[in-house]
Amino acid sequence: AEPSPPSRYGSQCMQPNNIMGIENICELAARLLFSAVEWARNIPFFPDLQITDQVALLRLTWSELFVLNAAQCSMPLHVAPLLAAAGLHASPMSADRVVAFMDHIRIFQEQVEKLKALHVDSAEYSCLKAIVLFTSDACGLSDAAHIESLQEKSQCALEEYVRSQSPNQPSRFGKLLLRLPSLRTVSSSVIEQLFFVRLVGKTPIETLIRDMLLSGSSFNWPY
Repeated sequence: AEPSPPSRYGSQCMQPNNIMGIENICELAARLLFSAVEWARNIPFFPDLQITDQVALLRLTWSELFVLNAAQCSMPLHVAPLLAAAGLHASPMSADRVVAFMDHIRIFQEQVEKLKALHVDSAEYSCLKAIVLFTSDACGLSDAAHIESLQEKSQCALEEYVRSQSPNQPSRFGKLLLRLPSLRTVSSSVIEQLFFVRLVGKTPIETLIRDMLLSGSSFNWPY
């Protein structure tokens, strides 16, 4: 099985240690989220699913896909601009809440750094994202067994690719798979607060994802 084609990110890929302003961080985050949806729309099997299943899968997994995209593009994750983006400098906030946010940012940073340390290539990222996306854990799926079989196909594609490309790293496939469960330690609500509250206010990300999926490339952010 061939790995899914890599997503094309273009100019939003950043060099490490590149300090960005608040607006740039939020704009990059928006592009990463949109590219995750566009990527899903164009990979094998996903467009053939019922639209309700497509929405259910993306609504459940968008934050994990976002973390993978952030790692793939070396998204700058400096604490100060992230806190500012989340509005923590603009309004009084208890020390406990600031500390909690700092902790969530640290968890996000750790997940991104661990992926970057593995030097994951674009084909491996595509397979990892497909494994994340095709989860039978999503609620209300019309055919959970079919989704599970697609996840298995994605896993087999990754295994075959790693075996052929990295024969001298017999543990690489396992190391890549073991990164996936910990993606869920990054809170989706914190990602919303950090990156999207300035763009979309109180509009739930899940609603935006549904709208992106239904409208395709004509989607406009509600600035």
